[in-house]
Amino acid sequence: MPHKLKKTRKKRASRTHGAGTVGQHRKGSKGRRKAGRHKEGWTYVIKHEPDYFGKKGFTSKQSLDRKLNLVNIGELEELVDRQTAKETVERKEGKVLLDLNKLGYDKLLGKGKIITQVLVKVASYSELAAKKIENAGGRILKESG
Repeated sequence: MPHKLKKTRKKRASRTHGAGTVGQHRKGSKGRRKAGRHKEGWTYVIKHEPDYFGKKGFTSKQSLDRKLNLVNIGELEELVDRQTAKETVERKEGKVLLDLNKLGYDKLLGKGKIITQVLVKVASYSELAAKKIENAGGRILKESG
């Protein structure tokens, strides 16, 4: 519909747009929108819309993301030293065996340097971490966890 034929164009400059005195066309909003559901519309909500408030919809992605416990290559030497001090070191193939799953780590990352030959058991690891461990003479034993 062209704008020149709308009622608002016809009623332009008439102050009340044909609704009588100014007060007659105000205050008519309670029945049209959902304002006041926590106040004056509360009894209506209780009676007719019991599920109006509460959680609805999808679960956000942030709540579904799993928090990983990460460890870097540079920290492995320190872990080996701690295990040696506690005398809980396992040896396999003449190398120290570090089970990162038992120590509470989920993923091995490649930041830092390592010179000790270690066998590492871990659920997941980065390519750089695997490369650095193999260059030091160790190996990664992939284990699902």
